[in-house]
Amino acid sequence: MAKILRGPFLTFALMLIANMNATAQCPMCRMSLESNLKNGGTAGSGMNAGILFLLSTPYLLVGGIAYVWFRNKKSAEDNSELNYEQS
Repeated sequence: MAKILRGPFLTFALMLIANMNATAQCPMCRMSLESNLKNGGTAGSGMNAGILFLLSTPYLLVGGIAYVWFRNKKSAEDNSELNYEQS
């Protein structure tokens, strides 16, 4: 039981440690974009496109895993029906 809980606990701990450095960047990016927009720059549109790109990655990963799981489950069901008919 302890081995089962070790992986998720370590992952959660690493996410907490990594999150400390990442949260410091949000105000800096916002201030940088605000000053860029005030000076007539277009960095905001590029930043929004980057955010959407990063946001799509988890959905694509979960969708891909769900597709593979569904395909394998359907294949296993088809094989079990075939084995049942042969016996």
